[in-house]
Amino acid sequence: MAHAIWSGSINFGLVTIPVKLYTAVRENELHFNMLHAADQGRIKNVRTCGECGKTLEWSDLVKGYEYQKGEYVILSDDDFAKVNVEATQSIDIVQFVDINEINPMMYEKPYYLEPEKKGRHAYALLREALKKAGKVGVAKVVIRTREYLAALKPNGDALILELMHFADEIVDSQSLDIPKVEEKVPLPEMKVAMMLIDTMAAKFDPSAFQDTYREQLMTMIDARAQGKPLPKAKKKAAAPEGVVNLMDVLQRSLEQTGKRRVTTAPGKKDAGEKRRAKAVA
Repeated sequence: MAHAIWSGSINFGLVTIPVKLYTAVRENELHFNMLHAADQGRIKNVRTCGECGKTLEWSDLVKGYEYQKGEYVILSDDDFAKVNVEATQSIDIVQFVDINEINPMMYEKPYYLEPEKKGRHAYALLREALKKAGKVGVAKVVIRTREYLAALKPNGDALILELMHFADEIVDSQSLDIPKVEEKVPLPEMKVAMMLIDTMAAKFDPSAFQDTYREQLMTMIDARAQGKPLPKAKKKAAAPEGVVNLMDVLQRSLEQTGKRRVTTAPGKKDAGEKRRAKAVA
């Protein structure tokens, strides 16, 4: 059974809903240890001073902030304690905003919220009200010793708390050399691109996608652990050749995806199929 990592309450207006917080995302990343190639001994991280060269214990270390090159301000545990935010054990909703007003890049990590028994009715009411209004609750919450900006959102039967980045943590895309929205694209290319999107349109099913890199790596690890021959590596697709005409590539892509598409009935074509055939002709 999952263990709650935090317990507190959702607060908005005078309403208080006691809840528990649970992890909603499971990390499946493989972790490796660094070993000595000669005898497979684990490598230890040794703390060495860059000034005197001595090997140090944890008790010899202090925390310093480099405010300019080579110059540090040293902070003690007492210093950190003075600025620690108060652990209020509450998710304080400060405003409700339209869900489309929040840039998806601001979202960082989701958590499930489970209501305590006495808060189930208010929990369900808030969930359904948010769905009907198309809103999310923007909240402040303290988890452990850090204050977070967060969004309270309905997701199926659950309310989720999604931790968010603060605005100054998002890198402005204006610093990159990318085409501006105002720049026009040729209409014929746009038409074929839209038809190509139409041929590849589908209802999203997350279970249809797997981490094939992890699967292949685990297959290799299992084979090596059992002393079996390693599986043959799959051939990589050939890289595109040089610079080609964009319209030509779009139309060839349309032809290939059109061949894989199943028509609605033998001998008949749906409206999208007719548009694609006309574009390719």
